[in-house]
Amino acid sequence: MTQDDAVFAHPIVPRFYEIDRQGVMFNMWYLAHVDEAVDGFFLARDLPYATWSELGVDVHVAHVEIDWKAAIGHTDRPEVLVSTARIGKKSFTLDFAFRRADETTATGCIVYVAVAVDGSGSTLLPPRLIEALGEVALLRTP
Repeated sequence: MTQDDAVFAHPIVPRFYEIDRQGVMFNMWYLAHVDEAVDGFFLARDLPYATWSELGVDVHVAHVEIDWKAAIGHTDRPEVLVSTARIGKKSFTLDFAFRRADETTATGCIVYVAVAVDGSGSTLLPPRLIEALGEVALLRTP
C-alpha cells in the first residue's frame, strides 16, 4: 500500500439543511460526514462493516477531536480524507481532514475500541481488521 493508498478520499456535497443561518455547515454535520467516509474507508479495503460480526468484533467510539480552520459553505464541494493514525492491541485511531481544493478546513481524529459481539467487553483487534487498517499515514500534526 502506497502513501496515496493509505489515505481514503470521500467527496461530499453539503445539503441545504446542514447549512446554518451563518451560511456554513453546522458543526454536528462534520462527524456525520466523517462516519460516512469511515464506512467508505473500510469498504475500499474490502472489509465492509456488515461483515465485522463474522470476525466477532464491533467498535465503540471512545474519543473524538475536531479542529476547525475554515468554514464549509453550501456551494463548496469538499472531500473528507481518512487515514489510520494508530493501531493498538484493542483500539485504533483514524485521522480525518476536510479538504476544499488545496485548503484543509478541519482536522481531527476518532479513537475506536474493539468490543466482542458476545457482550463480553473489549477485545483484541482481529488480524483481518489490522490488515484493513493498513499503514499509518497521519493527516494532522500532533
